[in-house]
Amino acid sequence: MTKEIGGYFELECMKGNHYHEKAIKLNSARYSLQYILQVKKYKKIYIPYYSCESILQPSNNLGIDIEFYNINENLMPILKCDIYDDEVLLFINYFGLNNNKIREITKKYKNIIVDNTQAFYTLPCDKIDTIYSARKFFGVSDGGYLYTDSPSISKLQRDISYDRYEYLLKRIDLGAAEGYLGFRENEIKLNNQEILQMSNLTSKILSNINYEYVKLKREKNFSILHDKLKDINELKNIDESLSKNGPMIYPFLISKDNIKKYLIDNKIYVATYWPEVISRVETDSYEAYLTNKLIPLPIDQRYDDEDMMYILKKIWEII
Repeated sequence: MTKEIGGYFELECMKGNHYHEKAIKLNSARYSLQYILQVKKYKKIYIPYYSCESILQPSNNLGIDIEFYNINENLMPILKCDIYDDEVLLFINYFGLNNNKIREITKKYKNIIVDNTQAFYTLPCDKIDTIYSARKFFGVSDGGYLYTDSPSISKLQRDISYDRYEYLLKRIDLGAAEGYLGFRENEIKLNNQEILQMSNLTSKILSNINYEYVKLKREKNFSILHDKLKDINELKNIDESLSKNGPMIYPFLISKDNIKKYLIDNKIYVATYWPEVISRVETDSYEAYLTNKLIPLPIDQRYDDEDMMYILKKIWEII
């Protein structure tokens, strides 16, 4: 396209760098996964029961067999079968809790894809296919990163995403509740895409982020919550290394009922990871327990010490 000079101003964006500058920049993490499955021609993928429905989409798109596996209380795979040349294990680095276990997993299983969608700041291991999500950490409607040494898919079209940003703009002017329907609609739109290059708009926004500031902010907020909740948090493999790696959320696992509802009633919006898991597993499974009892507390760059103390105050009220 011929360069345009003059006229009205566009959205104000500087020319900075992406955090994952050397990665392949695609339209989302799920299509980063599809990219790998397609170029490596896998016939079967092992996916944990405790995972998002959208992670199944790439395999279904390509007609690849899916076999689910369980995880233990350290969020590590329980898998007794061998993985053959045309098969691959998807290893989800839940909340970045298993950063130090990735290399161990790569030695144990022949073919592996590391899902770092919940661990944006965890750098990839050399020669290990690794995927990341931008929108789980930043205010964008789409965007994924892929590290791979596999052959590239030629002539990928570029995504166009300006029409998917309304809910993000609406949240600024009107609040989260007013933009929530648009957020859900965006999820549906992403389901109906194919593998595309990251849009120019998303790329520009992601090249304007102060990644070090975001990382430090998340780490500080995480530490505040962990200091007060570690003694009652049933997830015991949280160590100090996680608080130094820009975590996505504070994963708070507790058996007591109604905490999540009480937080939401007080406008502390906590998600459920992932309701669809219940239909795949036994009611007494660890995956079902995680789905029902895990509370992902927000610690991101929008919030400060006062916000963390407010979250703690509400938790103590209901406990």
